[in-house]
Amino acid sequence: MVALPPPTCPPADEEVRLPSLDALRAFEAAARLGSYERAAEALHITASAVGKRISTLEDQLGLALFQRGGKPLQLSASGREYLAGVLPALTQLAALPLHRRAAQRGQRLRLSAPPTLAREVLVPALPAWTQRHPDIELELVLSVPFLDQGGSDADLDVRHGQALRTDDVPLMQDVLIPLASPALLPEGRLREAADLAGLPLLRNPLEPWIPWFRAVGLDWPEPEQGPRLFDLGMRLEAALCGQGVVLSRPSLARQALRTGRLRPVLGVGATPWLAASSAYWLLPHEDHPVALAGARWLREACERAAADGLALVAGGH
Repeated sequence: MVALPPPTCPPADEEVRLPSLDALRAFEAAARLGSYERAAEALHITASAVGKRISTLEDQLGLALFQRGGKPLQLSASGREYLAGVLPALTQLAALPLHRRAAQRGQRLRLSAPPTLAREVLVPALPAWTQRHPDIELELVLSVPFLDQGGSDADLDVRHGQALRTDDVPLMQDVLIPLASPALLPEGRLREAADLAGLPLLRNPLEPWIPWFRAVGLDWPEPEQGPRLFDLGMRLEAALCGQGVVLSRPSLARQALRTGRLRPVLGVGATPWLAASSAYWLLPHEDHPVALAGARWLREACERAAADGLALVAGGH
């Protein structure tokens, strides 16, 4: 623990205006995490509140604590000096046993995952986590897809894309098949892949249609009409609204397949399963019992989702 120097008292006629503890915590969190948004998430307040607390602190000190306009946030020279002064005090305050509530002494696992995976795979698996680990609070937060968010404060981080290392194992072996709303297929499933020529195809530049076209023997170019939707959840929602055919992962469309709101455009056994070119990966994490338990639950949930999705497609849903 960092020892504080002995306190010195100001002259009796000198008024000392101490900053609020909330302002100091907002400043420290923003400096550590690199943004008002992430500081707000850590403190369970809004980014606007973080900004106001830091602005009040700067006004009180008469100093600019951050360099404006940069992302991530960068401390100014004055900010670095001030942080070095207040951090030991905050550390010592946080270490006092009386400041620690019973709930804060409990175990917690913070898991960061892309939105669609979190909504369609992890949330349905939460009861299994709670039943297995009732003493560990799981905090599920969303990451921004396709953005390298280095420096995450999560215990477990899931990313979507290509493998970072040659020995990485994806969380699930995903496939891509064309799905559509029954409203888009009034006469039922298509007889052959070439019948897609009369239907709108939802586009995603990260998972193009051409590999699937080639797998079914179609020498078609990439579709050039219609909106380009990067997010997996947005493409599924557009398909549910009958806006087009989505080249999707059954693992992420289980609920829609189960209820019949989406179905394979081709008949059972006629739809080739194309291996997805990208996958979900669990980034390296600490070798800690809570993190290991979370990683095990995460892999089980993803593997079950992949198996369930394929079973629903094979079963004719």
